[in-house]
This record gives sequence, C-alpha cells and structure tokens, in this order.
Amino acid sequence: MENVLIVYAAPEPKSLNGALLAAALKTLTDQGRCVEVSDLYGMKFKAVLDAADFPDRWNTTVFDPAAEQMHAIATDSIAPDIAAEIEKVRRADLLIIQFPIWWTSMPAILKGWFDRVFAQGFVVNVGTGEVYGRGLLRGKKALVVVTAGSPAELYAPGGPHGDLHELLRPLTHNLLEFCGLEVFPTHVVYNATGIAPDDADREIELYQDRLLAIEA
Repeated sequence: MENVLIVYAAPEPKSLNGALLAAALKTLTDQGRCVEVSDLYGMKFKAVLDAADFPDRWNTTVFDPAAEQMHAIATDSIAPDIAAEIEKVRRADLLIIQFPIWWTSMPAILKGWFDRVFAQGFVVNVGTGEVYGRGLLRGKKALVVVTAGSPAELYAPGGPHGDLHELLRPLTHNLLEFCGLEVFPTHVVYNATGIAPDDADREIELYQDRLLAIEA
C-alpha cells in the first residue's frame, strides 16, 4: 500500500487528534509511502449534498441525488471539490478515516464528505450488484481511527454507551465494506478528554506501532 489518503475530521490542530495525525504522517512517510491528507475542517469542506453539486443536471425537475451522481460520474461533470476528492480516493491504496466520536458517531462534516464523495457510480453500482465483494473500491483497504472521550468500559458490550465497534458498524460495514473496501479492525483511543501528556505519548506510540504493522 504505497499511497495513503488520510481523511481527517477534527477541528483543533493542537488536540490529541492533531498529534495522532502528525505521527501518522511521519510514520508513513518514513516508510516511503506517499501520503495525502484531506483535512476537512482546514479545507472548510462543504458538508451538504445538494443540487449545486451537479452543474450538468440529469433531471432538472426532480432532484434525485443517486441518479444525479450516476450521471455526473458517467459524464465527468461533478462539482470540482468533489472531483478532487474522488481523485485522491482513486490514487489511494489505503484510506485512513480519523475523527473524534461525537454523540456516538462521526462529525457531520465527515458524514458530508462520504455523502458527496462516495458517489453512486464511483464507489458502488447498486443496479448491477456491484456492492460488498463486488464494490467498485475493491482492492483498497481502510483503517478507521477514532478518539473517544469516555473510558473503554463505557463502550464495552453491555456498557451504558453500547459496544463502540457496533456503533461504528454503519461506517465500517454498511459504508466501507459495502463499497468493496477491506476494513482493518478499528483503532480506538479511549479517555481522550483531558488525557495526561504521558498517556497521550503512549497512545501515539501505540498508533505508530499499529501503522507499522500494516503491510506495504
């Protein structure tokens, strides 16, 4: 996996997430990998899929997002900011999706990135059955990296927040695997809120070790 795309959705560069991103960049580039970063907050990425994403509308009477995506992908007429992200995904062998857990899910800006960039006709074709093992992103791999403010026991099976891995299943399975990606087990940093510097350093080292364990 020579080419890596990190889709990063955390608003504060000086946060633990910012430190994890910096560590990933150093670790991966030191391995000789080509790394691109989509810093969604830094880019002020538009998070809302709407008709403006499709300058060459297939149907100007009724807005059908899936149909417009299929048409835009087929005619190479999608909005430029989406097209740029699609090209990053095309180049990537490994996608790293990094974000803090907010209300047991991903930040809205990241959901918007998926809504707009993971377009019908690019990542899947439901009509022809090109989903899951036949998804259009098959051959690529993905790693989800999250920080959670609460301790691990609150996110354990039967815990008050629910099993974090099940909470993330709509992302890891219904979205990433649905598109054909091979998804590695999620990397989680618990107790991220107010984490002590020594603990943060340890978590960064663990993350670097995790990245080094992913075969090139």
